[in-house]
Amino acid sequence: MSFESLGLAAPILRAVREQGYETPTPIQAKAIPLVLGGGDVLAGAQTGTGKTAGFTLPMLQLLSAQPPRKDAKGRWPIRALILTPTRELAAQVEENVRQYAKYLPLTSMVMFGGVGMQPQVERLKKGVDILVATPGRLLDHHQQGTLDLSQVQIFVLDEADRMLDMGFIHDIKKVLAIVPKDKQSLLFSATFSDEIKALADRLLKQPELIEVARRNTAAESIEQRVYTVSRDRKKELLAHLIQSNRWDQVLVFARMKHGANRLVDFLNTQGVTAMAIHGNKSQSARTKALADFKTGQLRVLVATDIAARGIDIDQLPHVINYELPNVPEDYVHRIGRTGRAGATGEALSLVSVDEDIFLRDIERLIKLQIPRHTVAGFEPRPDERPEPIVLGRRMTIGAGAGNGGRRPSGNGHGGGRPATPSGGGSKPASPKPSPSRGGRSGFAPRTRSA
Repeated sequence: MSFESLGLAAPILRAVREQGYETPTPIQAKAIPLVLGGGDVLAGAQTGTGKTAGFTLPMLQLLSAQPPRKDAKGRWPIRALILTPTRELAAQVEENVRQYAKYLPLTSMVMFGGVGMQPQVERLKKGVDILVATPGRLLDHHQQGTLDLSQVQIFVLDEADRMLDMGFIHDIKKVLAIVPKDKQSLLFSATFSDEIKALADRLLKQPELIEVARRNTAAESIEQRVYTVSRDRKKELLAHLIQSNRWDQVLVFARMKHGANRLVDFLNTQGVTAMAIHGNKSQSARTKALADFKTGQLRVLVATDIAARGIDIDQLPHVINYELPNVPEDYVHRIGRTGRAGATGEALSLVSVDEDIFLRDIERLIKLQIPRHTVAGFEPRPDERPEPIVLGRRMTIGAGAGNGGRRPSGNGHGGGRPATPSGGGSKPASPKPSPSRGGRSGFAPRTRSA
């Protein structure tokens, strides 16, 4: 199959060829004709399989076929809205939109927080066909009356699962109340859960359901490995692996912002150039770190889960989980930064005894036992026992001595005080928010066969 066979217009095909793409990925081959048909779509595919082009290319064709009309105030209206969970992802998506719209008379802009609003206001005044935005800044503009979404024809919710993980369900509901009810809606997600179906029930009308791989699985092109190690030797093992293997471009995931900063300080003392990217960094610092990493000037980028969305690098060879995520689906997102678009990649996890329960949850989700390895000189101490892991100021989790391998349950320990182990583990608050269910009952999307 070729992009030509999908019915895309010549200007779009020309831009796609210039980006070096000749054959559509499975998600693109299935999604593009459905979006061109004008219906709602619920699409699930692994990270790195080309979801962005799957909705961007047909969107551009639909918009270019219908010239815009000025509103009552003489402004060119926003006709397509793409909502993303993070700034980096918003910037990446809007860059893709510009690349694919190179030979079309369509305009786009990106809108997110952390930067001044006035330049965004001025850009909106000039007219924008396609707006890519994060929820918070979009609602800020709406509240101040600086943008009008009343003529949105196509609405895209990208990385919907991450939206829910980050607690954006209420902001999404607010956005849905602003945009027209009569529109084409597209929901794209790397993982596909019951919560996503509940959101789709609220957003979509008789959607086509596309799944190009088994739910919550990593690409087969990614080699996954676990290195067991004592908790106090992780930093040294990480530096050893990078230096002994002469890796030049490594994306490392840490669980917390302060932990990412400490890890960067340590790596730099070992002669490994590293920078951190997370929510406490200024937007300029985040942009510079990501740019230096993409161009190879920076050897290691240490990221938290929230900031990592939008890191889209061709041929990124190595992803390392310095700390395992407490939400198993985040593991799939993390390692999906490598092995993209059919390329091979390595995903390594440094696991201490404290994280055994996280590892078991991940393996249960992906239905795969990840091979275990040790490195001489970094073996875990035989007498090491699990200790609670603090997740932020209000959440802790006991790593499981005496809990039979089950994740402790409970509502946390108020007042921000970390719990201490008692009888085999502390009780955490649930690490994932529960989005509200609602909307139409009996949601039953039509499944497209492969």
